[in-house]
Amino acid sequence: MKKGKLIIILIASIFTSLSPAMAQFPMGGGTTQKALPGTAGDQTPKGNSKISGTVVDSTTNKSVEFASVALIDKNTNKPVDGTMADEKGKFTLNKVAAGSFSLQITFIGYNSKSIDVTLTKGQELDLGNVLITSSAKMLNEVTVTGQAALIEEKVDRLVYNADKDITAKGGDAADVLRKVPLLTVDLDGNVSLRGSQNIRVLINNKPSTIIASSVADALKQIPADQIKTVEVITSPSAKYDAEGSGGIINIITKKNNLQGLSLNIDGGVGNRGSMLGLNGSYRKGKGGVTLGGFGRGIYNTITKSSLDQTSIVNGVSTLTRQTGDGSSEGLFGQYNLGFDYDLAKNQSLTAGVRYGVRNFTTKQDLITNLYNNGVLNSELSSRRDLDAKNLSGTVDVNLDYLHTFKKPQQEWSISTLYSRNDLDNNFDANLINSNGELTGRQRNLNSNINQEFTLQSDYQTPIRKNQMLEFGAKGILREVTSDYKFLMAAGNSGNYSIEINQPQGALTYHQNIAAAYSSYTYTTKKRYTLKGGLRYEHTFIDASTKEGGPIGVADYGVLVPSINASKTIKGTTIKLGYNKRIQRPGLQQLNPNFNSANPQNITVGDPTLKPEITDNFELTLSKNIKKTFINASFFGRVTNNAITQVRVPSDTLEGAIITTFKNIGRQHAYGTNIFANVAVTSKINVGLFTNIIYNTLSGEVLGVDNVSQKVTNSGFNISGGLFSQATFKNGWGAQAFGFMQGNQVQLQGNQGGFAFYTVGIKKEFKNKKGSLGLAGENFFNKRFTINSELKSAQFNQVSNIYMYNRGVRLTFTYKIGKMTVDAPKKKARSVNNDDVKSDGQGGGTQGGGTQGGGQPR
Repeated sequence: MKKGKLIIILIASIFTSLSPAMAQFPMGGGTTQKALPGTAGDQTPKGNSKISGTVVDSTTNKSVEFASVALIDKNTNKPVDGTMADEKGKFTLNKVAAGSFSLQITFIGYNSKSIDVTLTKGQELDLGNVLITSSAKMLNEVTVTGQAALIEEKVDRLVYNADKDITAKGGDAADVLRKVPLLTVDLDGNVSLRGSQNIRVLINNKPSTIIASSVADALKQIPADQIKTVEVITSPSAKYDAEGSGGIINIITKKNNLQGLSLNIDGGVGNRGSMLGLNGSYRKGKGGVTLGGFGRGIYNTITKSSLDQTSIVNGVSTLTRQTGDGSSEGLFGQYNLGFDYDLAKNQSLTAGVRYGVRNFTTKQDLITNLYNNGVLNSELSSRRDLDAKNLSGTVDVNLDYLHTFKKPQQEWSISTLYSRNDLDNNFDANLINSNGELTGRQRNLNSNINQEFTLQSDYQTPIRKNQMLEFGAKGILREVTSDYKFLMAAGNSGNYSIEINQPQGALTYHQNIAAAYSSYTYTTKKRYTLKGGLRYEHTFIDASTKEGGPIGVADYGVLVPSINASKTIKGTTIKLGYNKRIQRPGLQQLNPNFNSANPQNITVGDPTLKPEITDNFELTLSKNIKKTFINASFFGRVTNNAITQVRVPSDTLEGAIITTFKNIGRQHAYGTNIFANVAVTSKINVGLFTNIIYNTLSGEVLGVDNVSQKVTNSGFNISGGLFSQATFKNGWGAQAFGFMQGNQVQLQGNQGGFAFYTVGIKKEFKNKKGSLGLAGENFFNKRFTINSELKSAQFNQVSNIYMYNRGVRLTFTYKIGKMTVDAPKKKARSVNNDDVKSDGQGGGTQGGGTQGGGQPR
């Protein structure tokens, strides 16, 4: 609590010192406000007239949220009143005196709009839809946001409009997320936000149990061309779950509010993958139904690897040299059925079922040579033919209810969600000696079930016109089970039997969470916005193994404060944020299965892991300078009980390294993200971004003679990229993207960096019912190499992974059906849920919310 008070005092003092430089008019953000402080409006007599209207984009017919509205006295040419449009573009000026005025509407990326109005005493003037035009249509000057707003920074989030991306078409969600500022996605699909993989990922504001297992695998199920936007929230408010130290990523898929029947067909074929998707919708009157399906196959995915590993156990030095040739293929699918119905004018019901399937197989030939004190040990040298399967099926069922009230922005919602993920992670291996003889077979069976039920209720109500109060409660019932066993067989015909020297058994892990929160937003007359809140979460743990009985993991509670503040000064938007986050361990980190698919690199989870706690600090500056939009963020993270990978030599398997997960101690991260978007012309847009992060990790691991020793590692993580898009006549368009990621600091070494690039063109037919596209990636490079080095007092490991990812794909779309426009209605809010940390291999976590900080919504 003392720390939270200190942050509030610090922010308040900073804002007070900045007050003389405040701009006259609001530049973005929040609820409808009255008179402009510091202008003639403070002294102008008030009347009883009223002006209202809605700001609308002249091209898209969509509302323009948070546009600035000023009322200028035509006699004095001075502002007498002003306000800001809300999130629906609506604005109202009350208590206006009679007279002649000029109503001026401005917003970044649009031409200013001026309307002459004359008011009589007591008149209520409704201007209806006030159309404003994009400034991208100007011949002599172009603003960056006029470029169909590829990147948008809103009051509470950064938004990447993925539907403008033509190179990702035919790919999956990972291809899209690679181009989102603040995010990094490696070649396996693992996602990081500002260098942290401890993030929450939502799909249309909904969690899924598959994300708890692996974000990388979940992203493969989402087709790129079905993603509309990606929202990045780095400082969530108390309203949203406290999980995810890095922040929230919300993937919004394409929806519509149209009447009638439609069917979209999307397809693509390439040398490394193909896809086909069908999405249909029918809406009439108060109800609507959507039905969709998507399937994607990947093939010709080839990898090669090499490993040099030295370990010292009981005074014996063992050198392991290993080479591997592998390939992988997979089938991914996602199918959904949705239903919404307006029970009444102010009540709506939403229901949905989503099923996802993932069948991923990997084949690899590993050749291993072991040297004891420099002498080749031919008995332990071998060849290993591996066939691994990663199979899962996920079902999510939601039912949501929303009740709105006559008072604007006042609403109450109840949301429910049931989610279940069945995951099988198995492998078979043939063991071949140095003479080429099949000496034995191994089989690892690992079945996991992760299921949860969530019930939450939220209520919000405005207090006057510049304040918002929100509060709510949430409960999650979660059960994770894992049944694992290791089998052996001799030769090529014997029956499998349990290997008594390998760990096996069953884990049952119950994790129930009760949470409540309260959040308050206040906007001052001088347009400072301050949003603060408190959230309390209590976690109840009941864990046990079939063989060992109960596991001593205690219940715990955490109080999570958050505070966000924003202000626009002379065109520069300043945001300050602080929040505390909790990160619970994920399924793969808890799973005690002894995975020895590669016997020289074994992984095993730890069911005794405790959650990690992170304090986040953030300062963000953004500004439009003529044709350039610049966003710069400076942040710091301090994490206690940090969950990370720890590696130690095996006492029983000669030359092997065992990787597990531990609460190692502290992790510090400080850095900056800089993003610039330049509208070169009205048809060409170029973007640049870079991430510079300094990480420090410290903790204790087992050293020589099993004595604990303190380990510290630090260094810079640097990444950056460039993208460009262009539109031409007759429906032609082109886009290019390139990215480079430097080495990643780990507790016991560094993981290697990588790079990739894509170029694509697209032709849209005149009736816009169909299109053809062609995209290529990494076509100048036969392969990319990821070099990693891990070391400690007991071992040293140098590995190389060679990625052969040249690719080309042809894509097409076709639309069937005729729809008519229907005004969008507010639908019931879905559960936002995420509280598990990924395994470090698969990225982030599940659940959460979609906005943090900023103005009242």
